[in-house]
Amino acid sequence: MIRANHLYKQFLVRGQPLVAVDDVSFQVASGEVYGLLGPNGAGKTTTLRMVMGLLEPDRGEVRIGNSEVQLDPISHRKMLGLISTNDGVYPWLSVREMLLYFADLYAVELTVAKERMVQLTQQLGIYSILDQRCSTLSTGQKQRVILARGLMHDPPVMLLDEPTRGLDVVGSQTIFRFIELIRSQGKAVLLSTHRLDEAERVCDRFGLLHRGKMQHEGTLSDLQQATGHSHLTDMFIELIQETNG
Repeated sequence: MIRANHLYKQFLVRGQPLVAVDDVSFQVASGEVYGLLGPNGAGKTTTLRMVMGLLEPDRGEVRIGNSEVQLDPISHRKMLGLISTNDGVYPWLSVREMLLYFADLYAVELTVAKERMVQLTQQLGIYSILDQRCSTLSTGQKQRVILARGLMHDPPVMLLDEPTRGLDVVGSQTIFRFIELIRSQGKAVLLSTHRLDEAERVCDRFGLLHRGKMQHEGTLSDLQQATGHSHLTDMFIELIQETNG
């Protein structure tokens, strides 16, 4: 469902070229959770922005299904749902109003949107607060509203950008259950995170980025055989030590 082919992106920083993403390729199938992993500055966010169509790669391409991002960015974005810890809620709207508003932004027919809203809020345990103003919600309730919002247009691809950053154990558990839900719905899930222990728990395959390059890719078993380490954390420590020499 997601195909990133030879992505390359360079920026100018204080007049000097900085390669943020260097020849990165990967694929994510429907019903698969792919972990795009790396420390801060590895190139995860830049890669994610190119997948979303917010940044144009200097070289390479991204395809969602048969659609190429650069050729049809509007249709492309309708196929994506995004969950990020930077997301917020509109405080003066009710949960119902906000979810239906976002469905309307994606031109979801009202009857379909209402049915989907009921289904999602029941699955996420927030049906009882549909008519509550968002400013009155707890942190956990706001989190669930944001998760429902990302699915209101029923996208085949979900992008999760550091979804557990700043969350406690209970909040993180909500994210894990959400990932299982969208996996069971057959969605392709691209998870960008530096929390390697959590990635081991939920991802089917991994791409390990460091300094803009894809260092290792595959299942946990593939990576264990390639590196000789059992855990992702140990793999990254070795990568960083090798680079810093």
